[in-house]
Parts: sequence; C-alpha cells; structure tokens
Amino acid sequence: DYSMVASSFNCQPGIPVLHSKDLVNWTIINHVYARLPLQRYQKFQPGQGSWAPSIRYHNGLFYVYFCTPEDGLFMASTPDPAQKWTLTLVQNIANWEDPCPFWDTNGQAYLLHGRVGAGPAILHKMSADGKRLLDNGKIIFQDGKKQPVLEGFKFMDKRDGYYYFMAPAGGVSKGWQSVFRSKNIYGPYEDKIVLRQGNTDVNGPHQGGLVETQTHEWWFIHFQDKGPYGRILNLQPAAWKNGWPVIGEDKDDTGTGQPVLTY
Repeated sequence: DYSMVASSFNCQPGIPVLHSKDLVNWTIINHVYARLPLQRYQKFQPGQGSWAPSIRYHNGLFYVYFCTPEDGLFMASTPDPAQKWTLTLVQNIANWEDPCPFWDTNGQAYLLHGRVGAGPAILHKMSADGKRLLDNGKIIFQDGKKQPVLEGFKFMDKRDGYYYFMAPAGGVSKGWQSVFRSKNIYGPYEDKIVLRQGNTDVNGPHQGGLVETQTHEWWFIHFQDKGPYGRILNLQPAAWKNGWPVIGEDKDDTGTGQPVLTY
C-alpha cells in the first residue's frame, strides 16, 4: 500500500490523501482536515491554507506535516490514513514552508523546513511525539548560486552512515531535483543534482518522493507544472550509484538523470 498527500492551499476540505497499490493508479480516500481551525479560512483566501505537505509513517502512526504561510506549522496523525486525522498546531509562526519530520535510529526526532519564498534548509530537534519543537533551528544548507529557490524538503532514511534529504531547486517551472548527504545530521552537506529536464519535454521535474517497493525497486514520483492544466504527476525509475540516487535515464553517465516516464 502506498500513500500520498498534496497541497490544497485555500481549498477545503484540505490535503487530499491518496492510496495506490502500484504507484500508477491512485484513489482519493480522505482529506487530512475538513477545515483549518482558523477564522481567516472561513472565507476565500487565494494562496493561503496548506502548502507542500510531507507524509511519514513511524511507530504505528501516519504523520502529515504542513505549513500555512501566515499561521505556522501543523501536524496531523492517525493510525489509518482512511480514517479521521488529529490536527495539532505545532508552532504559531509566519513565513515557514515545506516541513518534513525525521526520526533517527536513536529515537531523536527532527523537523526540516524552509522559509516562504524558498530559503535555506533549517533543522530543529523535536519531541518524540512530533508535537513540539525543542530549539530555534539551525541552517544546515544554503547556497543561493548553486541551489537557488530551495524548497519541498524531504528527509530520507539513513543509508550507509549518511543522512540524506531531497529538495528541488531552481523554481517550479524550470527547476531540478537535488539530493544532499552528510555523515552528521547538522552537516556540512554535499549536494548533487539527480534529475533535470535535459533535452526532454518534462519541465521542472522535481518536488516529489523517492519510494522503495517491497521488491526493492526504486521509483521517484514528482510533479510537472503544466500551466492552466495544473501540476501533473510523473513516475520515474531510480537506482543508487556511488552513494547517490539517480533518477530517470542517466544518458551521459554523470549520475544525473533525465525523465523517461510520464503518467
């Protein structure tokens, strides 16, 4: 079973929850919330509401984290994504975006996020239940020339002693997908572009999730901005090479792929 969530901005009910058995065919089975518990969202607010969420499974619970641009960081949890989610306001703060939780092998919880306008990668320690941030956060990566417009953060499982997180850069319509790794969760992090448009017609291939199947195949599901048609989903094959994921087709053997599949 695969679960996926998506931003819904001012639309309510918010954050659709989707289910699939094959990563290709998806069905909306729920929404994370019926209404945000804030007075401002009882009327039409274009561009407000829930921005890019992340979904994770830990110790018997599904967790969804998201930010609204003016109200702060929210967390929702449930033992069954098709049933009711419990919504918690974790931090009442403006101008955060794109959060993702991570539980280390020693049980310590962390939260990674950016700032509205796409800013640096900021890491906080977090309580084990995911309901409280324990510090003011530390910038763990920032390079406006090499990785501009950094957003959509997704922590990955620890692998061969490395901490990994994914983040798209370069903007929604023309950007690329990057991966960052370090032996220390606070860095310094190496960075690598693992998917870009190249000579394909799939613009801005980024901001998604890397998934390992039960048969140990790797896939990357992401969006592509299609203007008035919205953001459509693409599915790309992935593989690990020299400690980095390579997504799509690596035509020039550099460890950076180009899109090969579209759904």
